[in-house]
Amino acid sequence: MKTQFSKYETARIIGARALQIAMDAPLLIKISDAELKDMRYDSIKIAEKELASGALPISIHRPLPQRKKDKLTAVKEEKYSDEELAAKEQEVEKEIAEAAEELGLVEEDESEVAANSTEEI
Repeated sequence: MKTQFSKYETARIIGARALQIAMDAPLLIKISDAELKDMRYDSIKIAEKELASGALPISIHRPLPQRKKDKLTAVKEEKYSDEELAAKEQEVEKEIAEAAEELGLVEEDESEVAANSTEEI
């Protein structure tokens, strides 16, 4: 079974091979000097002749549709009350403050001020 190339694939193959021929790549088929003169040494015509003869070692990868049934699911958002959010923020702030104290980034008098300000809120 011979695969038919689309016009876009054919254009891409011929264009790529013509560029190679124009850059002095060796010809893949034997063409007489008389035929080359008739073609006027045109790299596109030479590439077309190579494609027609089946001498080009070029393969085409066509993406095919997958027959999987993937369904998009909605993102489940968790709902929190304002009190729960405030409690969560305080926990995070305490963890940050403790980590800063362990790393020595905060002096002790600053940590006491920060602890008092979170308790007042």
